Amino acid sequence: MSTAVASRVVVGGPLAPFARGFVEELDRCRYKSSAQYAQMLVMARLSGWLAGEGLGASDLTPAVLGRFIAELGTRGYRDPRSLRGFGTLLGYLRRVGAVPVPAPPAVPAPATAEEELVDRYRRYLTGERGVCEQVARAYVTKVRRFLAWGARVDGARLEGLTAAEVSAFVLAECAGRSTRSGRDMTVALRSFLVFLHVDGVLVESLAAAVPRVAGWRLAGLPRPLDPGVARQLVASCVLGTAIGRRDRAILLLLWRLALRRGEVAAMTLDDLDWRTGELRVCGKSRRVEALPLPVDVGEALAEYVRDDRPRVERRAVFVAVNAPHGPLTPATVGRVVAAAARRAGVSGVTAHRLRHTAATEMLREGASLTEIGQVLRHRQTQTTAIYAKVDVETLRSVARAWPGARS
Repeated sequence: MSTAVASRVVVGGPLAPFARGFVEELDRCRYKSSAQYAQMLVMARLSGWLAGEGLGASDLTPAVLGRFIAELGTRGYRDPRSLRGFGTLLGYLRRVGAVPVPAPPAVPAPATAEEELVDRYRRYLTGERGVCEQVARAYVTKVRRFLAWGARVDGARLEGLTAAEVSAFVLAECAGRSTRSGRDMTVALRSFLVFLHVDGVLVESLAAAVPRVAGWRLAGLPRPLDPGVARQLVASCVLGTAIGRRDRAILLLLWRLALRRGEVAAMTLDDLDWRTGELRVCGKSRRVEALPLPVDVGEALAEYVRDDRPRVERRAVFVAVNAPHGPLTPATVGRVVAAAARRAGVSGVTAHRLRHTAATEMLREGASLTEIGQVLRHRQTQTTAIYAKVDVETLRSVARAWPGARS
């Protein structure tokens, strides 16, 4: 039915020979009838404009498309599409050879010795240390501040770096920072100094010369949600819709298995082992671990994958409901949590707070810190120890009486 509706749009001009194939492409990608009709209207307008400009399909470059979009705005269209909005049409025309595929942008060579050094450091972080791109960018930003502070733009000058200069930078840089921000800076700087030694710039590593930011380990407290709030978030999902059932599965993974939002976004169909009832999770530093699927989480995932997940070639478990069904990003997973919080009428809810909630609920039910650390996939037991501070009843039983108080 949807194909018939889209076929009603008459496409003239240079894109006319590709109109029917594009209709079939939209149908294959499971575009809804209204979305197919809108896409065909865009194709018809673009083809007519090309004809009026005396251009053919092979002339449709990003610059030409930009001119067309600008002219749409001058003609009074309320919602002229951006270049990104033409992705489906351009992708199809490029696959069939109607439109030239733009050459990939050339990777510029580092303009300076500093840029070359920073580029090597970024590759070291992602390639050898297993750091994700987002964290690598944050480290590089902090390292640039160190290089700018000392005006040390090449390896020759860095060879003369001293421990006193490292300490001076930390003292100057962390003066107006919070404890957390200062720690982040020193962690990045230690990593960079280790790299300089590994890379051969420094004969000896100066990582030990980075002062430690004053602060007490485990001084903070986890921020779990109040009892019952996580269930309210899950209950707020409208189970009569595909989006609601997808979001319920996401919330259960964040809450019941304490996954990070990036881990949920990175899940693929290959990570689900239905036979053994396990989920393979790719966590920090690209460590892969298997977690058992609780019954409620497994049922929600199975229902979504079987009945609601669009039948697309992508292997990501969670994809957009609307075509072209791209995989969800970590930011989108965070927005799923925020939307559930609005529906439930609660504030201050984030995906990571669901992780804290899972840990504290396990603690209340009698799980040991070792067991909680295994679920959270902590490398060190000290990381999990912070949850001992929220077990008030156990702390009360071991607390010593205040001097002079009644026992």
